[in-house]
Amino acid sequence: MKRLSHLDARGRVRMVDVSPKEVTAREAMARGRVRMRPATLRLLRDERAPKGDVLTTAHLAGVLAAKRTGELIPLAHPLLLEGVDIQFGFEGRPAAVTIEARVRTRGRTGVEMEALTAVAIAGLALIDMLKAVDRTLELTDVALWEKRGGRSGEWSRPSETAAAKRRRVPTGETSSRTIR
Repeated sequence: MKRLSHLDARGRVRMVDVSPKEVTAREAMARGRVRMRPATLRLLRDERAPKGDVLTTAHLAGVLAAKRTGELIPLAHPLLLEGVDIQFGFEGRPAAVTIEARVRTRGRTGVEMEALTAVAIAGLALIDMLKAVDRTLELTDVALWEKRGGRSGEWSRPSETAAAKRRRVPTGETSSRTIR
């Protein structure tokens, strides 16, 4: 078994020293979804949620979370992010809002955790903004889908069945308020 890089010679947890690594362009994309009742999705689409502009709030929460990942994940490096793009989409069956976050930087370590954190926190903010009208809200399917840069190069999530792809990929109507 390959020695884990977050452990020292004695097996103690440590932050990896990335100083010898080359600075390269790095990018990661993560996705997730928030499932809800159809009536809740209609409220969101029609911009009639009682707490106000749900997607803008969720977008800002996701961007802020990506920027603070190094403070939230104990062994993640604080990174200077060059771009955080977050998009939302609507799915009818089952009723859901899809979230996609793409994070970019030039550095010595990747931005996978930043993309995942952006999706998770955007989803939690969405739930917070809608929980007054729907207690069934559920954050699901948060996963890394792509990464580029660094020694390991490019990676994409392996192919799945067509049905699984339809459930995971932000498809269907995209919010007219999609924020980039």
